Amino acid sequence: MIKERVFAMEFARVYPLYVQKAERKHRTKDEVDQIICWLTGYDDAELQRQIEQRNDLETFFAQAPALHPNSSLITGVVCGIRVEEVEDPLMQKIRYLDKLIDELAKGKAMDKILRKGDDAR
Repeated sequence: MIKERVFAMEFARVYPLYVQKAERKHRTKDEVDQIICWLTGYDDAELQRQIEQRNDLETFFAQAPALHPNSSLITGVVCGIRVEEVEDPLMQKIRYLDKLIDELAKGKAMDKILRKGDDAR
């Protein structure tokens, strides 16, 4: 039941929370957008359309052009759950995004967040 509620949440309601979390830690909306676009394959215009259409998280991820090939390199714990061990594919994508935003808020460099460089092999 909890999964169903999460999947039905509107991305447009979650998105400003991601931005607020980043801005509280002196990061920017542009960085949040860059992370979302990196993970999902949306460009800025498509991301804005998703927000305006008020799609739920399930639709948001279903319509995403392509999950980044390096998304499997996203590891760690978010909300007490190890993201690489989440079995439901949609829930794992949601947790990946949560983890990336957490890393941004914790001050991690964008190259590291986007899995560029040595750790992106």
